[in-house]
Amino acid sequence: MPASRLKVLLASLLAIVWLGAMLAAFWWFEARYIRPFDERTELFSGAALRLPAELAGPGAIRVVHFWDPACPCNVGNQQHLAELLQTYVPRGVQFYGLQKAGSQGQLPEDLRALQPLAALAGSEQLPASPAVAIWDQQGNLAYFGPYSEGAQCTSSNSFIEPILEALSAGRPVRADSNLAVGCFCDWQQSD
Repeated sequence: MPASRLKVLLASLLAIVWLGAMLAAFWWFEARYIRPFDERTELFSGAALRLPAELAGPGAIRVVHFWDPACPCNVGNQQHLAELLQTYVPRGVQFYGLQKAGSQGQLPEDLRALQPLAALAGSEQLPASPAVAIWDQQGNLAYFGPYSEGAQCTSSNSFIEPILEALSAGRPVRADSNLAVGCFCDWQQSD
């Protein structure tokens, strides 16, 4: 075999091995870090939700963010939640966060403006997170459900901005039970 053919054969073999190694690395990375979007349908019913006594009744619009630090779906709405805080806190909307009982973790720095809630009556019946509940100025539950449908939440597909705008304008909203498809994690403790 001539030397030039041997060089071509070795270069080709090296390229095939390199390509195989790259495909294996990509497969490993994808399997380890990229979680597929699991289309899951959940029914959110806010009939049992009650604000703590110190927050109940007439006042500002109140938003409660339900989150579980171990849920990868939270990442999909954190930037949007930060934008909501920047837009609506200066307008007098109050934001609270309720972390899943027994979970460990902290919100990113830009979400630390959420005032922590120790408990919320009825939250133990929450089917999944992330979720949001919004109470109007009269203290009535106006909305309970997901931030949006789908794997990610942005201001272009969110249910929240139109509700906050309507409530800010004094228009009533009653959407306390919602069926949605999205990225969710179980809220209730596994036995």
